[in-house]
Amino acid sequence: MPTTAQEPAEGSNVQDKPSGDDLLIQEGDVAGDYLERLLDILDFDGDIDLDVEGGRAVVSIDGGEGDNDLEKLVGDKGAVLESLQELARLAVQQQIGSRSRLMLDVAGWRRRRRDELTDLGLETAKEVKESGQPARLRPMTPFERKVVHDAVATVKGVVSESEGEEPRRQVVVHKK
Repeated sequence: MPTTAQEPAEGSNVQDKPSGDDLLIQEGDVAGDYLERLLDILDFDGDIDLDVEGGRAVVSIDGGEGDNDLEKLVGDKGAVLESLQELARLAVQQQIGSRSRLMLDVAGWRRRRRDELTDLGLETAKEVKESGQPARLRPMTPFERKVVHDAVATVKGVVSESEGEEPRRQVVVHKK
């Protein structure tokens, strides 16, 4: 008699694991819940927005203009934001069971930083293209370096690479 796949026992809790955008939405929900509890504990006001961009869950916490409480969650040069992002990723991993690439933004800091770094990457690439001299930028976080690399990649005739060891890893822009 041929064997067949067995049915799950009655009352067992077998669910299909979500995939693709469904998984990213679930990651955002878990992280959003975690961060909402954190805001409650801190007694900070903030609106949490969940989105999916570029194959990753994006969670944003925004408040009113001049909300100093949320600025505390960014910290000096985004250090507190980076730590909160890692904690949110760990909360997602603990609940879902898979590593998350979730991105967290607080009070629009990461968005503004991305704009600044894009401008820096474009300006540096144009200067290197004109002068022919390589340019070494100050050490940056992985997020910052990626933004600069993406900006440099849009300028023909130049390339960028990361050199050095963390936390002193830098972007270097060369003429092709």
